[in-house]
Amino acid sequence: MDAQIKKGILEMCLLKKLSQSDYYGYTLMQEMRKVFTDVNDSTFYAILRRLNKEGKTETYFGNESLGPKRKYYRITDFGIRDLNSSVRDWKELQNIVKQIGI
Repeated sequence: MDAQIKKGILEMCLLKKLSQSDYYGYTLMQEMRKVFTDVNDSTFYAILRRLNKEGKTETYFGNESLGPKRKYYRITDFGIRDLNSSVRDWKELQNIVKQIGI
């Protein structure tokens, strides 16, 4: 699959997962690897960092009693709006492709 297409889809899917629940970064990556088996860890983390920098997600540290603090990600209101826009675009693109007969 084309890298640019995959990147956009991966971003939309990460935001969708975060719209359902807050995630510890590693746990989120493990969930996504179940369906994106050929994507490496560094790609997931790079997208998470970019989403955070763009204000679509935010991070906080959990209060675990053992070991180092874990960084959790959650979607922001801006991220939800962006996700909704991406889903609309995705559905429109699917309709266009269907009209062409692919």
